[in-house]
Parts: sequence; structure tokens; C-alpha cells
Amino acid sequence: MVSARESILMMITTPVYALVIGTEILLSYLHHRHLYSVKGILQNVYLTILNASLDLLVRGFYVAVLFWVWQHRLTEISNPWAYWIGLLLLEDFAFYWLHRVDHFCRLFWAVHVTHHSSEEFNLTVGFRSSVFQPLYRFVYFLPIALLGFRAEDIVFMYSATQIWGILVHTQYVGKLGVLEWFMVTPSHHRVHHASNVRYLDRNMGMCLIIWDRLFGTFADEAPEDPVRYGLTTNITDQSPGNLVFHEWKKLGEDLRKPGPLVQKLRYLLEPPGWSHDGSSLTADEMREVMGLSKNNTRVTKKDDKLVEY
Repeated sequence: MVSARESILMMITTPVYALVIGTEILLSYLHHRHLYSVKGILQNVYLTILNASLDLLVRGFYVAVLFWVWQHRLTEISNPWAYWIGLLLLEDFAFYWLHRVDHFCRLFWAVHVTHHSSEEFNLTVGFRSSVFQPLYRFVYFLPIALLGFRAEDIVFMYSATQIWGILVHTQYVGKLGVLEWFMVTPSHHRVHHASNVRYLDRNMGMCLIIWDRLFGTFADEAPEDPVRYGLTTNITDQSPGNLVFHEWKKLGEDLRKPGPLVQKLRYLLEPPGWSHDGSSLTADEMREVMGLSKNNTRVTKKDDKLVEY
């Protein structure tokens, strides 16, 4: 169930994607940067096909749920400018929290990790989808429907904002001046895909970086710490099944460790890396070990007090 507007959007964006991806592949080849590999492209196509197929399978259900909530809406917005600008802001805000939970809760990280497991960073990585996210993504949009935004408009706006979310997956665009203050830029998103400890779980926005700045998850790309792409521990078995389920397997191993129910719940709900015995560390714990505060300033001790600089 794809709306006419989404079909038109796909007709417009498909040749644009083909052009910019083809151009980046050519530039990468001419500049000997090796940003693309056949294996990486095939993995990205495989994951986006799985995601899109599941999305089409469950779309009727979640659109119906959004429609039911809209029928019980609290308000109406008659002004079209207020309606569409409001929808853009609210949906980007909702996506920020969806994305943040995907990073800070191990259960949802097991879904989202597929988007981050590539050691390459190029425009096709923008299509490297979190396969099972369509099963729960709509839950974050329910408050938007309750505020009077129609289900079909919510779904369309998500598709539209994804265009920008895909195009920021590039190493060929540097800093963008004043846009860096309020838009998600390629520089911001390179940080998001980094495995460097200072950059972990940063820059969650789809289109707007203002949410990260407001809620303490922003990090700038630092020249002294060049981005390394992939996971803190990259997967070696890149078979189709393991590509999707490797984190689920690791989560299952942790859940089988002897311990009380609360320990098992914490393995599900705590951030990735949490362990009951300190055998692995979360991103914030790793930053603490490295002497980095949560905002990535260096921390040292002076007269038994922590001093940032």
C-alpha cells in the first residue's frame, strides 16, 4: 500500500539517487579512495529489500492504528503552512527519540545495528536499513496522529525526510557553514556512523541537529580524531543471516548467563555494552575510562575534583 504521493516521490528521487551514487562511485575510483565495494553494495541492497518488504507487509496495520488514533484527535490544524511545518518538526522530533532509543536500549540496538555494521561509508549505506524497525516505528508517531495529523501524511512525511537522511551518507561533502548549527549535515552523520569512542551514540537527528544540541547527544567532527566507520567490534561472519541476527545471538548469550531476572532485564534494556560483571562497557563507561566527559571534553583530576578542559 504505497500512496500516489509516495509513488511520485520515488519516481523523482530514484534517478537522483542513481546520479549522485554513480557520481560518487566514479569520484571514488578516480581519486583511489575505495569508498565502495561490490560486497558492501550488495549487502546494503539486501538489507533495504528486507526492510521494505516487511514495511509493505505491516503497513496496512500501522496505518490503520494511526488512523484510529487520528479519529480520536485532540485538535485540528486548518492552516496548511502550520500543518505541514508542524508535521515536519514533530516527526523529526519523534524520529530523534526513536533513533535515540535504538542506540541506548540493547533490545532495539539489536534491530538497528545492521545500519551501522558497514565499515564503509557512502551513499548506499543510507539504504542499509534496520530490518525490523517497521514493526514498531509507528508507535513513536501515535502522539502526532493524536494532535490531528492524518496517517497518510505522517507516512508521506517520513518518506520525504528520509531523502535527506540518505543523502548525508557521504564523505565528499565537508562542513556546510551556518547549516551545521541546525541541520543534520554529512559531517554530523559521519560522526554518527563512527566507532571512535568519543563519537559513539551521537547525532541522532534525521533532518535537524537541534534535538541533539538540546538533549546532549551532539558531537562535532574533530580533525584530531578522524572517523573510523563500523562497530567497536566489527563482525567477521558477514553471511546473510548473521548480518541481520548477529547482535540477537550475542544478546541471547548474555541472557543465558547465570543471574537473577533483574540482570536479564538489564541486558535487554540497558545500553549496548552493559554487563553485570564489567566484562564489557557502555559508550559512556568507555568515555569515562578514556577521560572524556559526556560532552567529549577531557577530564582530569585536580585536588581530588574533576576538571573539564
